[in-house]
Amino acid sequence: MSGLLKSSIGRKFAMALSALFLMVFLLQHFAINILSVFSPDAFNKASHFMGTFWAVQYLLQPVLIFGVIFHFAMGFVLELKNKNARAVKYAKNNGAANSSWMSRNMIYSGLFILIFMVIHFIDFWIPELNIKYVQGDMSGLHNGEFRYFHELQEKFIPMWRVALYCIGFVFLALHLLHGFNSAFQSVGANNKYTKGLETFSKIYAIGIPAGFIIIALFHHFSHH
Repeated sequence: MSGLLKSSIGRKFAMALSALFLMVFLLQHFAINILSVFSPDAFNKASHFMGTFWAVQYLLQPVLIFGVIFHFAMGFVLELKNKNARAVKYAKNNGAANSSWMSRNMIYSGLFILIFMVIHFIDFWIPELNIKYVQGDMSGLHNGEFRYFHELQEKFIPMWRVALYCIGFVFLALHLLHGFNSAFQSVGANNKYTKGLETFSKIYAIGIPAGFIIIALFHHFSHH
């Protein structure tokens, strides 16, 4: 693995694999959260299952955290490695004419998304860990009812938090629009399915963040 990461191609391949893994997680995360718009009971049950099932908690969750850290760390490494190469290339050519704004600024959208994820962890993940593993309450109940839907709505009462989440998901959409195609190219997905993959990536990159924005707005306005 260390030998693979020493080469430029190896680093890009590892970056692409981590990106695809996080995209699968994001889809699963969205599938559960969108339930809160249509069925609070289904959302509560799905959240309780994901929050207490041993394989999710002790296997998938650590892998996810590692994947997030690895993806962002590798992104910054690639940016530093490519900085000088891009400087030479732009000196010879018009960089803006040969690459999109998003491709030249992935590091900044990634940094904003990283900050956004830290805030998201503070809002949801850390309090959940506190309830389950510090307070020792694995029931998921509050006053005899599942607490997940209520807690989700409470988080989206302040307009500033809703605005922050919406901006964060806009940046995520921009990041995904470029990152999805880059990931497929890095793993060699350049064949007769390329057009279909490009279409799917655009639907995913716009649809999933838009869905999360709808969730945030729904809970903000439905609570009032």
